[in-house]
Amino acid sequence: MTKTKRIQILCLLGAVTLLLSGCWTEAPVESANGLLGDQEPADQQEEVILPAAFTLPYDPDQTLDPVTCADGMQQVAGSLIYEGLFRLDRQLEPQPWLCQSYTYDAASLTYTFTLRSGVTFSDGSPLTAADAAATLRRAKSSQRYSARLAHVAAVSAGDGVVIVTLSRPDSSLPALLDIPIVKSGTEESLTPVGTGPYYFTTDEAGACLASHSGWWRGESRPAERIALSAARDREAILYQFSSHEVQLITADLIGTEPITATGNISYEDADTTVLQFLGFNTARAPFQDSAARRALGLGINRETLVSAVLSGHARAAQFPVSPVSPLYPAELESLYSYDDFAAAMEAAGLNTGRTRTVTLLVNQENTFKASAAEHIAQALSDFDLQIQVEALPWEEYAAALAAGNFDLYYGEVRLPANWDLSALVGTGGSLNYGGWADPQTEQLLAACAAAEDRAAALSDLCAYLQQQAPILPLCFKSSSVLYQTGAVSGLTPTAAEPFYDLPSCQIHLRQP
Repeated sequence: MTKTKRIQILCLLGAVTLLLSGCWTEAPVESANGLLGDQEPADQQEEVILPAAFTLPYDPDQTLDPVTCADGMQQVAGSLIYEGLFRLDRQLEPQPWLCQSYTYDAASLTYTFTLRSGVTFSDGSPLTAADAAATLRRAKSSQRYSARLAHVAAVSAGDGVVIVTLSRPDSSLPALLDIPIVKSGTEESLTPVGTGPYYFTTDEAGACLASHSGWWRGESRPAERIALSAARDREAILYQFSSHEVQLITADLIGTEPITATGNISYEDADTTVLQFLGFNTARAPFQDSAARRALGLGINRETLVSAVLSGHARAAQFPVSPVSPLYPAELESLYSYDDFAAAMEAAGLNTGRTRTVTLLVNQENTFKASAAEHIAQALSDFDLQIQVEALPWEEYAAALAAGNFDLYYGEVRLPANWDLSALVGTGGSLNYGGWADPQTEQLLAACAAAEDRAAALSDLCAYLQQQAPILPLCFKSSSVLYQTGAVSGLTPTAAEPFYDLPSCQIHLRQP
């Protein structure tokens, strides 16, 4: 989903969350961000004043190392400095990048990744398999990447190849290897060396990203120099962005704690793997019954939820795979119909006139989620089940989920890009708060992990989950790239890379 809007920002960005490569965690996520106001009429918009230099924020006291840097503003700059073996495209599919090709031996659970020849770091030294292997080993023990690499047993380097051995089958490991590679031995620096189109340096005008003349892609870049402005906290970022001292930041616009800022700003949305869903306590009546769970799924108009409640910053989904992915089983979708909902509630024995109140938990800090929960509760309460929303502070909300003290909950999780759903619906999964335990689900999860035909395997899994409904997928959130109107054009961002299609991007500066 890509949207280009020119807007006056009225309420923008609580805690600015820069949702770029590496900040994905396979856990519930509560991003702190904000809300874009309505667009003003064209004759009331501010005059576009171009900058003298295109500038990004960064924290000079924090590392740019993509494995260990804090989630936030460092990752915007880092997306131009570092590259991975693979990168996720706009359909969230892995594309070979520093990796030229690979093979997978399913019998030995071993991948062999052949590195692209002729790639050099910005200091002129060649990329080696030892560099890539060292980064992946560090990533495996890092807070950011340890969950996604939990089934990697060993990483070693050969002659131009990186060898990864798994502890269980995974035919889709490349989708997890968009981890940015740094030159081994430079990771202790605040500015490790990368292979990307720019590199960090300091010149007479200050800190900046300078064009890497030896970049292996050899493609055009929108500027020879991108300035970096010191901003050590979110307040500084917001001030600099509102005053156009920096021209671009990224954010989750349906997060928490909106605050006020002003400026003539445009934005583009990018699809993510962040799923919002309804979860059931499958060990507690009435949601022990799959017919009851499935019936509620038919009562949710997801498109209306996204447009009316989530401000369009999401993509409606009936399955726990993003609809932009070629693996999404669109053929299994059903159109929303109130009559179908009513019939399903009747069939499930939930239209008897004997009302029963059930509780839907939601995190109260996020007003978008709270509103979405209320919207859903109202839509689903026409029959026996009367759904009461209980909004709790995050710590109480998380504790209630962990204790199984709920009927339903409004959940959010960042799924891995290989669409491994084991943590969410697998028996004993770390995010399986509803207690779903089902042998058939386990077999289908295992089949997905090992499948050569992943589309067919995921379709089978989604069809089964549609019938059993241990969770009800609602939508996949978007991340947003916000930028000064007129200062940049041609952005086609992904969740990991605001400048994904770099040759198409143009930076526009004020003429001296």
